[in-house]
Amino acid sequence: MNCFNRYQGGLEYRCGGETVRILPWGKDSFRVLARPCGKLETESEGLLEAKSMECEVVLEEECASVTNGRLTCRLEPQGWNVPARIRFFNEKGEELLSEQPCGGALAKKARHFRPAVGGSYQLRVTFASNPEEKLYGMGQYQQEILDLKGCNLELAHRNSQVSIPFYLSSLGYGFLWNNPAVGEVSFGKNTTVWKAESTSQMDYWITAGDSPAELMEAYMNAVGKPPMLPEAGLGFWQCKLRYYSQEDALSTAREYWRRGIPVDVFVIDYYHWPRCGDYRFDEEFFPNPREMVEELEAMGMKTMVSIWPQVDWRSENFQEMYQKGMLVQTEHGMNVQMNFHGNNVFYDATNPEARQYVWEKCKKNYADCGVAYYWLDEAEPEFGTYDYDNYRYYAGTVLEKGNIYPREYARGFYEGQKRLGQNEIMNLARCAWVGSQRYGTVVWSGDIFSSWQALRNQICAGLQMGLSGISWWTTDIGGFHGGSAEDPAFTELLIRWFQFGTFCPIMRLHGNRLPRREIRKADGELTEGTGADNEIWSYGEEAYRIMKHYIDIREAMRSYIRMLMEQAHKTGAPVMRTLFYDFPQDPTCWTVKDSYLFGSDLLVAPVTKPGAESREVYLPAGARWVHASSGAAYDGGQSVTVSAPLAQIPVFLREGRQEYLLKLLRDQTEWE
Repeated sequence: MNCFNRYQGGLEYRCGGETVRILPWGKDSFRVLARPCGKLETESEGLLEAKSMECEVVLEEECASVTNGRLTCRLEPQGWNVPARIRFFNEKGEELLSEQPCGGALAKKARHFRPAVGGSYQLRVTFASNPEEKLYGMGQYQQEILDLKGCNLELAHRNSQVSIPFYLSSLGYGFLWNNPAVGEVSFGKNTTVWKAESTSQMDYWITAGDSPAELMEAYMNAVGKPPMLPEAGLGFWQCKLRYYSQEDALSTAREYWRRGIPVDVFVIDYYHWPRCGDYRFDEEFFPNPREMVEELEAMGMKTMVSIWPQVDWRSENFQEMYQKGMLVQTEHGMNVQMNFHGNNVFYDATNPEARQYVWEKCKKNYADCGVAYYWLDEAEPEFGTYDYDNYRYYAGTVLEKGNIYPREYARGFYEGQKRLGQNEIMNLARCAWVGSQRYGTVVWSGDIFSSWQALRNQICAGLQMGLSGISWWTTDIGGFHGGSAEDPAFTELLIRWFQFGTFCPIMRLHGNRLPRREIRKADGELTEGTGADNEIWSYGEEAYRIMKHYIDIREAMRSYIRMLMEQAHKTGAPVMRTLFYDFPQDPTCWTVKDSYLFGSDLLVAPVTKPGAESREVYLPAGARWVHASSGAAYDGGQSVTVSAPLAQIPVFLREGRQEYLLKLLRDQTEWE
């Protein structure tokens, strides 16, 4: 009996109660769904709706295939009482990805659904692995690893960890695990195994292409591209933990203004509020927010304020939000999801009513005062303990739906700002999932440490995020935890990080500098303290001159960066990108993890070791490269060693492109 049928332009397979559908989902792409029994769900957590289209379907007695452009999916029998095996091929007939075979007498299941309490399943999907394949993307993991082959990754969010389950393969395909469940993936040498702790069905998406750029554009068409970055995002952002009062913030901003240093965004960090969940300025420390925002605006600075999703038991909004079901539920134990300056429960960003409620509070207390942008901190959310099985959202259990939280958090503010008539939206968030970029999300790499290893990790993190769809990405320049202006070793790290930050999609100075100072309210209650000064003049005259110079470079690059942001908006191309993105034919480019392209025309090689005054840089084959500081030209396809004194970061210009940048960047040498 034939188990194969045409279905909505694609292919359906039924056997032993299981239903599998291979549906065309964009050019050269398929969405693959499977469920052991019951009706398949067609709504998608990660994918946008695709236009209906017809594919070439071939039905045979024992097997079937469906072809969508350059991608063909074959379902092949494996013997009696064994589900058909799913395999994918490009237009040349080369295998891209295949499920693990059953193994004959081993009788293994590539699609293994294990029943769980409540009607869902623990799902494990196993693919055969090509040991020569290289894999990139998957969001942000704090490691100095670019090729993810051999890695085991948790599919869950944590502070500084962002799980976006899309990868790009050196074999010429892209793969999205279209499932927000908490789980894990193992990119082994023998198999690739995806696991979801709780889910109703299997759901993934695959596309084929001839270059990384084609694969990324197909992926971004499927999940959505970012809007155009507002002009204020192009320049320098000033931030620290924390400007604790209106006068503290304004006195700093005035000094930048007095010195003639342009600041695009001035950030007011957390605990400017009375209690978490109040969503307003504390009038004791910020007596007239509107005047503060207006003065910052007059100095050319847009105001960004921190928002936390925690709601303190003592908050003026806690009881109403609790009664109306707007808070994340704790399944068992005390209803405290994070203990920090009080007992806190997270607001449920997956609940549309809760998103509306929180936005209305922020509109009244921030937007109506002129605040332009929001810092959506704690966006994972950062549960006090990451016991994912102990929490439940409006959308479902955290085990089943947990990874959508940061996207829905950003969505609530984006949609509120849109309703307000704001068209240029840019909100900073500490986490993301598939589609977060659609909601004007800038992602930063979390509360990382101030160390050379952390700096090296950030290069890989930024490149992987770009290949995961997050073009707007940044770090805390200098790292978040630690660092003192009295420590020359930290000042060296800060300068090198500042140079790297100049050539990141977003340039933002932040950190919790030492020593910290206690802050108390008028009634004596201890509130969140403040770190030491973290302005560019806080680290001595030499450091000040160097950092000011790089702000000038960033400012002079505005038109180039604006062009890169337009490309990201139109095609989804990363702003910060791997060497192989533009030079896929050069095999060495697939291995370089310590330098990158800033757009297609600048090659940036950060200095990431203390005391270094030179470094080796690989130049991709297929172009000539001009060293920005010396003007020396080199053929690609070789490594060169270049000078890198403390004031210089090695940067190369692709010859024949953006010639005005060469003069700009050569000013480094003249300035020295």
